[in-house]
Amino acid sequence: MRGAFTGRLHLPGDGGYEDARVGRVFNGRRPERRPAAVLEAACEQDVVEGVRLAAEHGWQVAVRSGGHSWAAWSVRDAALLLDLGRFREMTYDPATGIVTATPSVKGGDELNPFLGRHGRFFNGGHCPSVGIGGFLLQGGQGWNARGWGWAAENLTAIDVVTADGELVRADPERNGDLFWAARGAGPGFPGVVTRFHLRTRPLPKAMAHTVHAYPLGLFDEVMTWLHAKHHQVSSLVEIVALTQTPLEPIPGHDFGPVLLVTGVAMTDTPEEARAVLAPLHACPYADRALLRVEAKPTDLAEQIAMQRLANPEGHRYLVDNAWLRGTAEEVVPAIRRAFTEQPTPGTFTIWFSMAPLRELPDMAFSLQTEIYSATYVVYDDPARDAELRAWLAAAMADLEPVTAGQYLGDSDFTVRQLRFMGDAQWERLRGIRAARDPKGLFAGYLTAGDPVRNTNHWER
Repeated sequence: MRGAFTGRLHLPGDGGYEDARVGRVFNGRRPERRPAAVLEAACEQDVVEGVRLAAEHGWQVAVRSGGHSWAAWSVRDAALLLDLGRFREMTYDPATGIVTATPSVKGGDELNPFLGRHGRFFNGGHCPSVGIGGFLLQGGQGWNARGWGWAAENLTAIDVVTADGELVRADPERNGDLFWAARGAGPGFPGVVTRFHLRTRPLPKAMAHTVHAYPLGLFDEVMTWLHAKHHQVSSLVEIVALTQTPLEPIPGHDFGPVLLVTGVAMTDTPEEARAVLAPLHACPYADRALLRVEAKPTDLAEQIAMQRLANPEGHRYLVDNAWLRGTAEEVVPAIRRAFTEQPTPGTFTIWFSMAPLRELPDMAFSLQTEIYSATYVVYDDPARDAELRAWLAAAMADLEPVTAGQYLGDSDFTVRQLRFMGDAQWERLRGIRAARDPKGLFAGYLTAGDPVRNTNHWER
């Protein structure tokens, strides 16, 4: 078997098997699941041969791009783990503005520096080490998603290895069912994408950011104001509120979490950046902020560096999320525990504006609301796993009255699965999966054993 590949095939018992199994998993909380084999693909033909090998041996196929899935969805018992980490290629066509990139290419660390040399930009994931593969397949909540849309909307084509072991091109005209599914199916996609063809945009000419840091005692007041204001702010501004313990001390503030209201403007001129950020400066509680940074010039490199610090490697993570709907009177009390009772110094919770919503294109990704919230519990002690999981479960339970569903990118279906796409889209995806992969070669969604229902459990 090994001689068929340019890359490396690891079998249980091999010296390199254990590192190949979980060495590229970002989350320090790693699973015990044991793949039948791990193929570190080095080229497109390796992917083709790997899919064929799995079919011959009766193994399922699970794919790893960047290794950032919180639940390590790629690590499956008795399956072939197809690791794309060694298969990294990018090309750019200046005539069309299209970039092609393989799934393991890192959006912030590799793709955007490459595009920056051409004066171009792609709204990939905020954490710079996230591979584009899983990110795009799940929809892609990237930079300024509220203004520029979901990253997957910029797909023009994909190259895919099917369950038959054939390499095909999928776009709106050819294999349109696969193209539709690739924009939102996540690990339920019935194939292995080997290349993404992506529209790029001009690199922003002027960027600026605003940060107001508030004591948690003002949480209700500030978040109620933001709930009413965010849909009125220009779509050139990415708006995020979050609670975290500051990386650097704030003068006059005892060590501990604060509420940060942030805006990043991506514009053509410094004057435009200041103008679009101005509504955030008008918060009626701004004079009580612990820290105010307003319309400070920045650039993409600085923002990426800040995101790297906010998403530290080498730690254990427990993560969950919700799409929120309702009035401020309903939403603010529901999110209070997640924002004000952090159980570890590294824990942070985000509130991400998607307002005003616009109609999505016809694609598998189909569930969103004006507010996205996710909690990331960051820690190091394995003995705290059960305690911290219980805290996160309680925080998510508080959100249920205002929860519409969840986003695949921050979900763990082995713990909690909610509605993640529209009902019609879910039925369409099930049909595509049945037609394209009737034998269930591709591992699909990882659960605790329950079937995926695409419903909120309290609404059944």
